[in-house]
Amino acid sequence: MRRHIMGAAALATLGFVLPAAAQTTLTMSSWVSPNHLLSKDVLGVWGQQVEKATGGRVKLQMLPKHPSAPPGTFDAVRDDLVDVSYVTASYTPARHVLALLAELPGGGATSLINSVAYSRIHWKYLQPAGEYKGVKLLGVFTHGPGQMFNTRRPINKVEDLAGMKIRTGGGIAEEMARALGASAFVKPAPESYELLSSGVADGTFFPLESIISFKLGSVIKYATLFPGGFYSSSFGFFMNEDKWNKLSKQDQDAIESVSGEALARLAGKAWDATDAAALEEMKRERIQISEASPELVKGVQERAKAIEDKWVKDATAKGVDGAAVLAAFRAEVMRVAAGN
Repeated sequence: MRRHIMGAAALATLGFVLPAAAQTTLTMSSWVSPNHLLSKDVLGVWGQQVEKATGGRVKLQMLPKHPSAPPGTFDAVRDDLVDVSYVTASYTPARHVLALLAELPGGGATSLINSVAYSRIHWKYLQPAGEYKGVKLLGVFTHGPGQMFNTRRPINKVEDLAGMKIRTGGGIAEEMARALGASAFVKPAPESYELLSSGVADGTFFPLESIISFKLGSVIKYATLFPGGFYSSSFGFFMNEDKWNKLSKQDQDAIESVSGEALARLAGKAWDATDAAALEEMKRERIQISEASPELVKGVQERAKAIEDKWVKDATAKGVDGAAVLAAFRAEVMRVAAGN
């Protein structure tokens, strides 16, 4: 009896339909604009990497509107309003105490350096504490070095900030603003243009990138740049836990291959590229740019000590050796900066 072996095309010709590979579409959202690097260069690119890594079995679909206020993102993902998103610890400092490590003054010169160092330290020392319990954490990273921007005057010494109304994202940036004598308040980043143009805020603490992302070039008059920044913002990037658990082990492994440190590198490179472009934009807009004076740097460092000590105490209360982890983070920053 002869056996016939038919290919897929022949089977299709005879009316047989081969089962299609299972496909999962996950939603993701961003609380900044579609043109912000977080939306297009981090979420968008990561989504493409996931689709490629899973052979098209998992796809990401960006929602046209974020389903919550920015600080509510963790709950929005946990409660299945969206499958994948991110939040900065600055917006949730009571929930993500340990993540504020990467926001302390004394970080590296670039987002890439800080993001990779923070990622390594987080997974080794901080993840077991469970601050992202309820979601599937996929990666952590930081924005570029945080700098001072204002509409009123050059900042040459700490006293120049006295009484100045400074918009911050919260967390360490807010604590630093208050420690430096400013009148600090917390508002989400996308509101910055309106706050500055209306005079509600005299200044804001941001990475350089924000000049482009939030179109601040026309309202900012003065920029004070610190080597390595005088604060940062740390981000957690995560997925709804139930959706994660429903994925096959094969697809989970594929997604993790483009997450973790790979995601930290993706975000860091994207931020550094936009920071560089923003510096050129600042020059075109004739913003007065000054490097932080030795007097200002010293004053910031002196006032930062109490904030650093507080983080160490808070981390220790959560079962983490705060002093040891802070030292390990700063050592890791130096290793990454050296190319390791």
